[in-house]
Amino acid sequence: MIKKLLGVLFAFLLLPAAAFAGQGLDTGNTAWIIVATALVMMMTPAGLALFYGGMSRYKNLLNTLAMTFVAYCLASVIWVMWGYTLAFGPDAGGLIGGLDHLFLAGIGPQSLSGSIPTLVFVVFQMTFAAITVALVLGAIVDRMKFSAWIIFTVLWLTVVYSPVAHWVWGGGWMHAMGALDFAGGNVVHINAGVAGLVLSLMVGKRLGYGKEAMFPSSVTLTALGAALLWFGWFGFNAGSQLAADGVAASAFLVTNTSAAVGALAWMFAEWYFEQRPTVLGIASGIVAGLVAITPAAGFVNMPAALIIGAVAGVLGFYSVAKLKQKIGYDDSLDAFGVHGVCGIWGALATGIFANPAITEGAAGLIYGNPKQVVIQLISIVATVAFTAAATFVVVLITRLVAGGLRVGSDNEITGLDSSIHGERAFEITTG
Repeated sequence: MIKKLLGVLFAFLLLPAAAFAGQGLDTGNTAWIIVATALVMMMTPAGLALFYGGMSRYKNLLNTLAMTFVAYCLASVIWVMWGYTLAFGPDAGGLIGGLDHLFLAGIGPQSLSGSIPTLVFVVFQMTFAAITVALVLGAIVDRMKFSAWIIFTVLWLTVVYSPVAHWVWGGGWMHAMGALDFAGGNVVHINAGVAGLVLSLMVGKRLGYGKEAMFPSSVTLTALGAALLWFGWFGFNAGSQLAADGVAASAFLVTNTSAAVGALAWMFAEWYFEQRPTVLGIASGIVAGLVAITPAAGFVNMPAALIIGAVAGVLGFYSVAKLKQKIGYDDSLDAFGVHGVCGIWGALATGIFANPAITEGAAGLIYGNPKQVVIQLISIVATVAFTAAATFVVVLITRLVAGGLRVGSDNEITGLDSSIHGERAFEITTG
């Protein structure tokens, strides 16, 4: 009798889970994506803040942290108000999502996206939006007005990020065309890199750029930030499978492999050309390898990851150490050189190395589908063109609303930590 009562009680306790299971909920997948979301969240206000903060000058370190933090906070709010529905609402002509889910209308605890709750998917995608706009920041640290950055973030997430996310992941025209972007080659890295380049050109060069040394405030912080980014990137890439399965495991493996090879390639390139292997170079190489593998993570095998990471490390070094000097633009922390250039390489490499044995139906050039390279090229060119044009418009509006883009020369010389925030990251002592 007691055994029967316990059995009935146990069955009663399982009713909610059974109800979800009947709708297709997978608790294992859900648990993994919740963890992956937390990992990606950590990448912005922890990993990227330290990575960028350490590379900025000592007098602007806190300002860099503040701009990173506020980018994450703004994205968190914008996404649940209107960003998510613009990216993932019902498709409107392949260009943008409908407004059905403004303020997450129609989405509740019982709503599912595949085998996970839609609310989990919403938060997961929000972390992608947040880090993308925060990546743009690297191009203009040391000189942009804090108020202008806030206005730019709101406008850019709405006008630039959300449409591109819809094109690729929300059922838009790139998705229909068959473009492959597993975790954000176009949506995150090309998007952020190109936007950073446009913004840096429109804000203008830092005072003294090219004439005086601009040393990073703390390579130690940058190295720690790179380690946190590497750790969080497992959620970024493996989590994008939205399931705890073999593809997620493969994405996890190739992500680590590409990051490691990218670091080594950058280190050896720098060692050869500059005669010294710097910690900053190794940290930058890690990020370059991570950027390049992002669009390919769920489509390529380990040998391909070795090639993708190696090329990314060399490309990243060349872009930062050589190309920027030749062209003469002031991308403070190399948002374009690392994310734009390596993101383009990763998107193209996906069209070359996509392996149908990893994900069925995703075949690249070396697996008999040269058309995929053409599709990838179209998606890259379209993203670059749209992002450049739309960001240009956003910056013009920001300049008008904020009364200018950059701080005054006195504040720039003094440093933004004290002139804007009234704080200092370091106590400078003499004697």
